[in-house]
Amino acid sequence: MQERIAVIFDFDDTLGPDSTSGFLKQAGVEDIGNFWAEVGQMMKQDWDPVPAYLHHMIQTSENGDCAPLTKEALMAWGSQLPFFEGVENMFKHIRKIVKDANPRISLEFYLISSGIGDVLRQTKIAHEFHDIWASEFHYDEQGMAVAPKKVVSFTDKTRYIFQIQKGIIGQASKGKPFDVNKKLTPEQIRVPMNQMIFVGDGYTDIPCFSMIKKEGGISIAVYDKNHVEKWGSAYQFVADGRVSNLLSANYQEGSDLVNFLSMAVRSMAERIAVSASSYQG
Repeated sequence: MQERIAVIFDFDDTLGPDSTSGFLKQAGVEDIGNFWAEVGQMMKQDWDPVPAYLHHMIQTSENGDCAPLTKEALMAWGSQLPFFEGVENMFKHIRKIVKDANPRISLEFYLISSGIGDVLRQTKIAHEFHDIWASEFHYDEQGMAVAPKKVVSFTDKTRYIFQIQKGIIGQASKGKPFDVNKKLTPEQIRVPMNQMIFVGDGYTDIPCFSMIKKEGGISIAVYDKNHVEKWGSAYQFVADGRVSNLLSANYQEGSDLVNFLSMAVRSMAERIAVSASSYQG
């Protein structure tokens, strides 16, 4: 019996404001809206969204329209990346809920993002995650980004759900992309999907929303209360039955989101305790 719960987060517009727009703004891009409009034009030419924005960042830097796109600059931005209210204290609170409900449970947090890994691994909350998967740049000898190296988007994100399920996590799993295809027996599964919670906000999260909800886990969509223009698309996740709930991205203790997360992990922990007791009996 696997007495383990995985809570998995997207980052951009889920745990904090869009990290790429923030980087571009402080790097000197004068019109962020125009940058994304140009990415949209690339998509009309059959680019996928994530490689499009990564490539356009490189081009913007090479054209001199922003500061050099270096690994060092991305990491520096990550260290000052802002979060939504309550994010930094949320992890400790959820851990306490699980411990009180079932002290035998191992609670793990993961981050799966279409954002840039060298930014996200430097955030003040990076240490909270068992693993972080995100898009990556390849750099030249001077540390300049020259090409997209890894793209995480849409169904790419579900790959990492399967890695969590199978225990293909941590440094030992790096550089082994085909391990995710290993067939495991039910007894070998590290985290069943019905013991997963996925929290995200956007279209790139839809495959994860749908898969985890279908397998008996819990999918939660969040929205930024300051971006009314995005509320309609967020509500559509509920209308389409892709998520269990839709809540404002406020992680302060006592908020609707944290209350729902608390109820979800407590319910899972108690259910696992009952199942473990039956299994051992």
